[in-house]
Amino acid sequence: MKTLHMERLTRASFAPFGDVIELDGARHFAINGGTTERYHDLAQVDVTEQGGRPLINLFRAQPRALPVEIAMMERHPLGSQAFIPLTRCRYLIVVAPAGELDATQMRGFWTDAWQGVNYAKGVWHHPLLALDQVSDFLVVDRGGEQPNCDEQTLDEPWRLAFARSAETVE
Repeated sequence: MKTLHMERLTRASFAPFGDVIELDGARHFAINGGTTERYHDLAQVDVTEQGGRPLINLFRAQPRALPVEIAMMERHPLGSQAFIPLTRCRYLIVVAPAGELDATQMRGFWTDAWQGVNYAKGVWHHPLLALDQVSDFLVVDRGGEQPNCDEQTLDEPWRLAFARSAETVE
């Protein structure tokens, strides 16, 4: 079985695949007479191709036990898809560049418990991989008449592995 080594999710490391949605380093300012802090423009929502419209959904992910193995990937060719955790929860992210799926180009990330992601249009990704607990996510993606989800089975399963360090998720 092939192994995919997970890395910590950062804006820089995830940039080829979309946006990291987090408050650290985000543009923000006070609104509503100074009673609210607005964190502004956190992700590039891209859903209007071929008459698409934005959808707001709630996904409830069941926790996965470590070690995690993956056997398929999916993509949304007509729009981006954002996942924003509604509670502090740890989850894993596996992505591959847009285009033909090349499993050797997959990258794996682990979150710092409150980070969201916005997959760019056409980026391959694994469905939600929540850890520890049932986890709710606000999901912004594309609605429309055209099919917008391609799934592909990997030639062989991959096991997600974590470095043994101070930043491990185990």
